[in-house]
Amino acid sequence: MPTRSRHHQIHEESTLAKDKADLLQGTLDMLILKSLSLGDLHGYGIIQRLRQLSDEMLNVEQGSLYPALYRIEQKGWVSSRWDVHETGRDAKFYKLTRAGRKHLETQEASW
Repeated sequence: MPTRSRHHQIHEESTLAKDKADLLQGTLDMLILKSLSLGDLHGYGIIQRLRQLSDEMLNVEQGSLYPALYRIEQKGWVSSRWDVHETGRDAKFYKLTRAGRKHLETQEASW
């Protein structure tokens, strides 16, 4: 029985790790888009809505949320604007774009 080379094994492990990371990123992206489909939110509001939608089971950290928001904004799925929060502080609010809504619908249909 042929044995795999160490290089081949490392390559497979690397590919699996990348696939897993892509799946997690894609899932987070979809959850963010779903939360924004209910209305515009600032970052902390998105975290709160994700907790609410998951019955407090999902806790997305800011260190994961903001890179994801940047990534999906670059893809054109969300837009952002600075506005004054009800607390009187400036906050960046995110809005689902038409392209983002279409992407979300496509993803939901494939689940």
